[in-house]
Amino acid sequence: MIDPLTLDQMRVLVAVAESGSFSAAARRLGRVQSAISQSIQTLETTLGLTLFDRSSRTPSLTEAGQAIVKDARAVLHGAKAMRARAESIAADIEPELTLAVDAMFPTPLLMASLDALRQEFPELPATVFTEALGGAEQRLRDGAARMAIYMRSPSGGADLDAQFLTRIALTPVVAADHPLAALPGPLGRDALEPYIQLVLTDRTDISRNLQGGVIASRVWRFADLATRLEFLLAGFGWCNMPLHMVESHLLAGRLKRLNIAGEPGVELPLYVVHERGRRIGRAGRWLIDDLRMRLRTCPGAHQRADGDGPDRADLVA
Repeated sequence: MIDPLTLDQMRVLVAVAESGSFSAAARRLGRVQSAISQSIQTLETTLGLTLFDRSSRTPSLTEAGQAIVKDARAVLHGAKAMRARAESIAADIEPELTLAVDAMFPTPLLMASLDALRQEFPELPATVFTEALGGAEQRLRDGAARMAIYMRSPSGGADLDAQFLTRIALTPVVAADHPLAALPGPLGRDALEPYIQLVLTDRTDISRNLQGGVIASRVWRFADLATRLEFLLAGFGWCNMPLHMVESHLLAGRLKRLNIAGEPGVELPLYVVHERGRRIGRAGRWLIDDLRMRLRTCPGAHQRADGDGPDRADLVA
């Protein structure tokens, strides 16, 4: 049996409730008053409820009518959202933007791009995962994210397509009151080894081969960059940090940059990665272009492609 309830009946109900009379609703919807009255009567018969009190010259909503009007508004809103989503999909816009991002990526820049995306595609829902090391790739492979931004492992993956996005500069730092901060550089391994090194650890099996760079005999491991930064500022040890995360602390004198012997500038290449054969939609492409534009002025981010400078994945720690 086909449900006799229709969106048009709900639209009429809401119009009468908001305009205050059948005649006003008729003018609002461009119909004759008899058609409005018939639509409401059919709706009342279908629901088995009296929605309007007609004892006075101007009909007023009954208690049941007030409740049903709220439901009708919700249904009409859902139908509008469904129509907008269908139009977006037909226009090559993803039903939902699902993105996994390595924590090394500058969060303020990502937020600015996502805010711009929200204004460009106001009906587009989004899910954003911020992950350390292999977490972003894991989200992609699990199907939770449609595209991801992260540093590829050397094995890469024949089932994934990757486009170079940027390089994130890392710099070795320590709290200004830490004993290492007082040592003259350049510092050799023997100078660094006695002090605690704050190391990122991976909760997945994907990028364990990126967890090299451990020099110290005593290591404290952290699953996220923000927590490691707090311990770094508190003087627990030293580590390599993305320049954009520590630049303000360096300028304020809370952190000091370490001069390590024999180490050139370290940069981690980040890629936009997606499943091979599954094209990124128009909103995703728009976001990538916007990120590229903003990265041009981001401290510690460089647009140099692979092969143009040093990158040391073994120094992620």
